[in-house]
Amino acid sequence: MTSELLDSTSAALLERARAVLRTAPVVDGHNDLPWAMREQVGYDLDALDLAADQSARLHTDLVRLTAGGVGAQFWSVYVPSRLAGDHAVSATLEQIDFVHALVDRFPDRLRLALTADDLETARSEGRIASLIGAEGGHSIDCSLATLRALYALGVRYMTLTHNDNTPWADSATDEPAAGGLTAFGEEVVREMNRLGMLVDLSHVSADTMRDALRVSEAPVLFSHSSSRAVCAHPRNVPDDVLARLADNGGVAMATFVPKFILPAAIEWTAAADENMRAHGFDHLDTTPAGMACQRAFEEAHPRPVATVTTVADHLDHMREVAGVDHIGIGGDYDGTAFLPDGLDDVAGYPNLIAELLRRGWSEADLSKLTWHNAVRVLRDAETAATRLRAAGRTPSLATLPRLDG
Repeated sequence: MTSELLDSTSAALLERARAVLRTAPVVDGHNDLPWAMREQVGYDLDALDLAADQSARLHTDLVRLTAGGVGAQFWSVYVPSRLAGDHAVSATLEQIDFVHALVDRFPDRLRLALTADDLETARSEGRIASLIGAEGGHSIDCSLATLRALYALGVRYMTLTHNDNTPWADSATDEPAAGGLTAFGEEVVREMNRLGMLVDLSHVSADTMRDALRVSEAPVLFSHSSSRAVCAHPRNVPDDVLARLADNGGVAMATFVPKFILPAAIEWTAAADENMRAHGFDHLDTTPAGMACQRAFEEAHPRPVATVTTVADHLDHMREVAGVDHIGIGGDYDGTAFLPDGLDDVAGYPNLIAELLRRGWSEADLSKLTWHNAVRVLRDAETAATRLRAAGRTPSLATLPRLDG
């Protein structure tokens, strides 16, 4: 096939992809813009105008979200595990405050979304639905009342752990301690079900995933995790767990982070992370100074490069195991230093959809991947909460000492 024909074919696929996204825009499960804004400008929206092109500093701005066909974004209100107790809670509240400030700053472009109906309303208005997801159970400091307060402030999922264990749940990247969920951890899941807050199983150990699926009375979410069968990283989802999503009704949203999707990137990233620590940076630092350190390491040690096809390979496998009704997209933009070629920022989603079209995905199935599955899982969580409260379930007063000793 000549290069001219290849270019013509690619252009046609890209136009079809954009057409899909006009009717079924992306609901992305995870974007770390709030933390990036904290690190770079102390949340100051006057210091960094997100209505303008910020590609020199961020993966995300409103111009590129629109170009990428994003219709709804779960903004991650992440705080690192090194923040504990009241410090973790207050930092989480600051992150939530930023999301509210962001929506208030751009009312013509963004709409705060608390329900599935809010997503549909935002789409009809041509605005980007802005949802809030808390990344890491340490954000509640082992307090179910704090969990309820986060829900009242708009948080609609919580990731049970981040990179380290909580006292009640094991992380994928820490040494096992609880063997999954403790009794209090199970109560956290039940209280999230009662509230209508999605149980996010990204970052947790496989045993925690299995325990949560056993306990949960509502669909679960993986906000940014890919297939462990395709790339054997502990942050990814094993096939036996993916296979259980059909019965649970949950959704696994494939991430774009190279070390989670490209086997060759795992060892390279470990070395890059160690280099960051040696130079006094957190390995997740994406400030200009942190990125300069990363780029210097990359120049001396060329990294394995993931591509759009790498992500598509994960989605193909996840679709085969979980079913097309149980997959989605969670890019992790502004939470990682490196991204696949073709998915360099939030404008890149059409490239992924075009690749899936090339592989034979139907437009109906792509619409499930981008929009309908995520809207459904949020609506089903709301329905489960209504059912549980109607059955008499009241706010839990359980504590970690009482249940776990």
